[in-house]
Amino acid sequence: MTKRDKRYVIIGNGVAGTTAAETLRKLDPNCGIHMLTNEPYPLYNRVSLPRFLQGVIGEQKVMMHDFAWHEQRAIHLVTESMVTGVATEERVVVTDRGEHLPYDALLVATGGWANPLRVPGAEETKHIYNFVTLDDARTIIARMQESRTAVAYGGSFIAYELCDGFARRKLDTTWIMRGPWWLRTCLDRDGGEVVDTIARKFGVEVIHSDEMEAVVPRHGVPGYVKTKKGHQIQADLIGVGLGISLNTAILEQAPVQVRKGILVNEYLEANVPGVYAAGDVAEFFDPTIVQHHIMGTWDNALAHGRIAGANMAGGHQAYVAVPTYTSPLFDVNIAVIGTAESNNPEVEQIARREPGEKGHENYRKLFFRENKLVGVLMIGSPKGRKKLVEVVKSQQLIETAAEREALLTLK
Repeated sequence: MTKRDKRYVIIGNGVAGTTAAETLRKLDPNCGIHMLTNEPYPLYNRVSLPRFLQGVIGEQKVMMHDFAWHEQRAIHLVTESMVTGVATEERVVVTDRGEHLPYDALLVATGGWANPLRVPGAEETKHIYNFVTLDDARTIIARMQESRTAVAYGGSFIAYELCDGFARRKLDTTWIMRGPWWLRTCLDRDGGEVVDTIARKFGVEVIHSDEMEAVVPRHGVPGYVKTKKGHQIQADLIGVGLGISLNTAILEQAPVQVRKGILVNEYLEANVPGVYAAGDVAEFFDPTIVQHHIMGTWDNALAHGRIAGANMAGGHQAYVAVPTYTSPLFDVNIAVIGTAESNNPEVEQIARREPGEKGHENYRKLFFRENKLVGVLMIGSPKGRKKLVEVVKSQQLIETAAEREALLTLK
């Protein structure tokens, strides 16, 4: 009996899906690979989108691969395609084009959909934007070029990236967030004040503990927004960073276990054999904190892609890593290492705020679980970051207050 070449299907062509496809091709030169995406583009760098929004780089710097790259590797990329169902017993993926794609192993790397603004007046008003995709960035830039005022809404990374883009494009910018400070699930009041100070240096008005009540349109475009505390803020465009809803709906009819995301083990495999998940949509087991969680960072998705690809090809590699995320925060930097969750009752935290260089402040927060460093958040100076990554990786015991305080000042 002739042995058949293996067939792999990957849903999502972000960095997790594309890295998995590249890994599969290296490990299994004769396999068939189908990669599906609802977008019209090959892989682009989502981490570069904020700089594109600011005008610091051009669109060509955002793109990472072209269609020829996929052709050279015999990766069959199907763009502008939606998956309508997954039959795990038959091992078949069905698309809106009527395709039935059989697989030996399936990777779901679908990420999530940005949550829209749902307040009176929003649905019938143009120029209200999420900021997740290349097309989002393009349309926001076009509107910014004909605008004078902007509102950003939300307490997420997306919201501050929108503020940064608006402010650098010289728009009169107001930032509204529901929480008492930015990134409330990670920072404390001191950290929030550091961020507010940076934003205000760029002319951004910051409003905390308030919610958008309505958008008041004028001729189908935003006129102003009303908040529950009575603010009325003029806005030619509105940027929204209200989180994402993970795209797990394609598995509704499948027996794959889903909680917040697709539940997978340390090998990134779901409860159904042959089904894997990677990137934002994966609720993966993290040996560092000995529990499942979700992490929406580029580094995490990239590492997931490598491990998932290797395991789909027959490997048995556990995902053990310390994800890191760095980003420009207006004119300073923010770095997140490992698991930085203030709302986890099993995690202890200490923080330090001190003067930095050029009139800035530095802020550092450490997160401990069972006397081990599991997460770090740094704003300002990056000194000591690499050493702190190594401390998280080593999982050494840090039991005394003096040892913990020493890490706060590590250079």
